[in-house]
Amino acid sequence: MIRQSILKIAETGFVRSAIEEQADLAAFKEKPTPMVLAGVFAIGFSYIIGWPAVAALGILSARLHDPWIVIIGGPLTYGLSHLVFLLGMYLSGAVYSMIFLRWLARVSMEKLLCWANR
Repeated sequence: MIRQSILKIAETGFVRSAIEEQADLAAFKEKPTPMVLAGVFAIGFSYIIGWPAVAALGILSARLHDPWIVIIGGPLTYGLSHLVFLLGMYLSGAVYSMIFLRWLARVSMEKLLCWANR
């Protein structure tokens, strides 16, 4: 059952092309564009305004004895962090994510196919 699933996945166009073209990570050696750097910065910034900011709001809420600060501000801040993360992925993630996924598919399927063909 597992071997059949592996072989079926290996027949998909994405996996076949990744293996045939020997997908690698050479693109990561190139100098990133300003757009990619802005995207990486946005992704990093989203982590700062995610849980740390929500925790800070929780501490502020406790010190001021006003639960509404964290009740309203927490979800808004966390939602904003998701939007900033998505912006970062839009700016930098699509190209590099595809390069990485093609490489991962090739490496994984080559190992799984060796195991399945034993």
